[in-house]
Amino acid sequence: MSLTRPFHALTAAAVVVAVALGPAALPASAATAQPLPSADQLKSALLTAADLGPGWTESPATQSPSPSAGASPSASPSNPVTGCDALSALINMYVTRPGAAIPRAETELDGPNGNPMVTQALAAEPSDQLATDFNSAADALKTCHTITFNAGPSDTVTFTVSPVTLGDRKDAPAVHLDGTLAGVRLNGYVGIERFGTVAMAFGYFERQGSNEQAASMEYRTAVAKVERALGAKAGSTTAPTAVPATPTEGRRV
Repeated sequence: MSLTRPFHALTAAAVVVAVALGPAALPASAATAQPLPSADQLKSALLTAADLGPGWTESPATQSPSPSAGASPSASPSNPVTGCDALSALINMYVTRPGAAIPRAETELDGPNGNPMVTQALAAEPSDQLATDFNSAADALKTCHTITFNAGPSDTVTFTVSPVTLGDRKDAPAVHLDGTLAGVRLNGYVGIERFGTVAMAFGYFERQGSNEQAASMEYRTAVAKVERALGAKAGSTTAPTAVPATPTEGRRV
């Protein structure tokens, strides 16, 4: 049994929106005031199947999902996620108004037979704006205890959310999600990190198991690759060294 596509899509969207980067275009002054990594540079810093080992495959990054027509009344098209008000608001904003005009890149990788699944998203913003957005996402994760993803009558799952540490930085926000869908236990590990002007959202999802050690290993692999590719340490507020010679304007990717 593999994860159903609606659930697959919603979990991916949850990871992407965890960086809390707003859907509006950057103001012209912000777009030209500070050099940012390009979308292509961000893409080069993403995990690949080769980084994770034999049996892993790359899947097209899931696009912003919409609940199915048969969704329950509480799963309205504008609110596919409920519970954890602050986090739900961020996720629902992303689902209903995707496409921020900022450099960004994302990937989705599946393990053997689609289990486990890893998602990763990178996005760049001017430092001050990223600090605000990142802190909002961090606070939303830290205050979340139960969250429900609604993708239709047979694709609704409620997760219990608890804090974990995935990488070397003890204060990097990360949570463990534990829930059941159609009798199948589902576990996820979601972590966010910043690298100067770049935010990363990472997710590790699996069925019928809960391997925090494996999730931590893949998270650390992701962090190390971003550090190498962009020239910025995890947790840093200093802009990455691998940026264009001239400021990069925000653009839709």
